[in-house]
Amino acid sequence: MTSEIFRGHDQEQHQQQTRLRAMEDNIDVTSHTEGLNGLSHERKPVEEITNGHSTFKPVINGVAIGHNGKDYTNGSAPFGSLPISALKQNGLLQTLAAGGDEPTSTEEREDAELEKARQEWDALDNIQPALTEDSNPTPLISFNEALQYFQTTDLGDLLKNIQPTIRRTGLAAIAHFLFGPPRMHRELLEERDLVFAIAQCPVDNIQTVHMRVLQTIYKRLIGTRLDCPRYGSHWENVGFQGTDPATDLRGTGFLGLMHTLYFVMDPETLPLARDIYKLSQHPTQNFPFCVMSINMTRIALQVLREEALSKECNRRQQVVGVLNEFYVATFLHVYQLWKNQQKTIADSGFVLKEVELFAKKNPKQMLRRLEVFLKERQAGGVPRGTSPDPQAPQPSPSLGERGAKAGMGQGSRGKEMHFTGVCDLPPDMEGEARLI
Repeated sequence: MTSEIFRGHDQEQHQQQTRLRAMEDNIDVTSHTEGLNGLSHERKPVEEITNGHSTFKPVINGVAIGHNGKDYTNGSAPFGSLPISALKQNGLLQTLAAGGDEPTSTEEREDAELEKARQEWDALDNIQPALTEDSNPTPLISFNEALQYFQTTDLGDLLKNIQPTIRRTGLAAIAHFLFGPPRMHRELLEERDLVFAIAQCPVDNIQTVHMRVLQTIYKRLIGTRLDCPRYGSHWENVGFQGTDPATDLRGTGFLGLMHTLYFVMDPETLPLARDIYKLSQHPTQNFPFCVMSINMTRIALQVLREEALSKECNRRQQVVGVLNEFYVATFLHVYQLWKNQQKTIADSGFVLKEVELFAKKNPKQMLRRLEVFLKERQAGGVPRGTSPDPQAPQPSPSLGERGAKAGMGQGSRGKEMHFTGVCDLPPDMEGEARLI
């Protein structure tokens, strides 16, 4: 009997120790699991003692799971079984609202950006480098090549509109016949008419020769091998008045560009062309080079139309060559007058008028001056009326005095002054000179 009592007591004591160990092992035990949906689950054992037995219920985010042991942590179970507060704590609602498939992790976003950058970098290998203007520049064109183009082109429509001579009637016609210059030889009339037909020809963007002439003029003056755009402010750098050189060819047509081409491509005249171009960039004596050149062509055409060059053309049996040299001689005359007399853009109209009158009366003298000038230059000396560096400021004090007077007279309008060509002069100053 006593032994049975001890055994019952031992069994009861053993059961109590077992219960105590179980309670000690499960107090404040917390386990963390992470479901497949990215929701962190906090599991806490909760002890309930019923009829002397200890039971445990796992707690997920403060919610006790029932005795059935179901744990909806794989994202497939409805979230209605969880309170809204639990979802908010883990940002799950925000993830669902943003379209739960998008990466929310900072590392995942960075990986995506790096992958995109890598793809863009790899794509650079497939991009072909653009051809630069220097890779295939337009070849320069000589005056003879450009002239040959016009000689082989049908200019019939332009020839119908030319006026190669001045129409005189009455006493003027009789006086010209008796005392005027000789008529041009018949075999030269076709060449003369070609010159006036070119003067009627506009710039054609489709014609390769036209574009090469423009490019050659620009390259030779600027000193570059690169092509330039057809339109743009860069044309003002060589002395055109706008972004399109074609708009400045009024009265001379493509012949204005042909003469400039001859000037910059002939090895004998190129140094003079560069000297004049340097003077056109002078701080106080500047002028638009190409516009001035076009005015030289206009004067030469008028002298040819008035038959003042017929005698020289008959002597040389050519028209184009004589006209080219007369154009250069006229430009030389303007250059020496402009430089030595300290002319400025304000004097342009009067200078051109004076040069035109002198050229009509003294064509042979102007050609002779050009011949002497070129010979002296070839001999290594400095021709009269020039200096080694025309762009350098002149030491004469009269330059500063005249500049100050010009500044006082013009005021703020000095920078806005425009170039005045022969055709821009008032009608009462033009006299009998009417240019095309």
